[in-house]
Amino acid sequence: MRSFFKFSGSDTPVAVEPTPTVFPNIDGADIAAVFAGNRVAGDFYDSVRVSPERVLIGLLDVAGRREANRKLLITAQETFRESGRELFSAVDINESDAMIELNVLINRRLIEASNGVHSCPAFTACYHERLGTLCYCNAGHTSGLLRDSTGIVELGSTGLPLGLFSHATSDARMVGMERSAALLLVSQGLVSCEGGGRDNGGHEFGLEKVRKVLQNAPSLSAKELCSSVLSSVADYSGHVPLCDDRTALALIRTR
Repeated sequence: MRSFFKFSGSDTPVAVEPTPTVFPNIDGADIAAVFAGNRVAGDFYDSVRVSPERVLIGLLDVAGRREANRKLLITAQETFRESGRELFSAVDINESDAMIELNVLINRRLIEASNGVHSCPAFTACYHERLGTLCYCNAGHTSGLLRDSTGIVELGSTGLPLGLFSHATSDARMVGMERSAALLLVSQGLVSCEGGGRDNGGHEFGLEKVRKVLQNAPSLSAKELCSSVLSSVADYSGHVPLCDDRTALALIRTR
C-alpha cells in the first residue's frame, strides 16, 4: 500500500502527498468528482464536513508540475481543511465573511510556503444542507456552472488567483440551489484540451461545450455527470494521450 506520510525524527507523521478525498455524505445532495490523467500538474479537489449542516468543497490548480509543487498542494489542503473547520463550525456565522477569510489564509500560507509567489486559481464553496445555499469564492478559476429550472449561469471570477499578492482578497457570493439544481466545476486542463482530427484540431474544448454537456444531462447522478463531461472531452480530442490533468466535480441537490 502506498504511504501518504513519512515520519520525522520524533516519529511525527509528515504528509508527502495530499490526503485522498473521501466525500462526506450530504443530506439531500449528491457529490462526486472524476479525474483523468496521470496527475502531473497541480489540480486537486477536496471536500470536508465543517459543521452538522455545512460542507466545504474546493477545486484548486496550483501552478507547475506536481513533483515541484507537492509541498504547496499539501499546504493548500491542510489550510482548507483545518481553517475551514475553525471558521465554519459555529452555528451562527456570516458565511461570506468566513469564506473570504478562508481564502485569505490559503493565499497567505501559499505565499509563505513558496517563499514568493505561486499562482493557484481556486474555486471554494460552502454548501448548507438545510437551506440549500452555496456560498462561494472564485479566485481566478474557470467559471463554475450552476443549472436549475431557469437555465445555466456562470459563477465567474470574484478575485485574483491565490498565491500572488499577500493582501489580495476574493469576494464571496451566495446562490440558492433549488431541488435538482446542479453545480459543475471543471479544471483549466479540461477546458483547454485541444481537439483532434480535421474539424477540431487546434481548437480548445472550451467552457461552452461543458455547458452543453450539462444542459443535455438533466437526470444524471453527480458521478455520471462528471464522467459524461470527461467522455465528451476524450471524444473531442480523438482519444489522444491526455494533454493535462482533467477534473470535473459535481454537486446535485436531490431534495
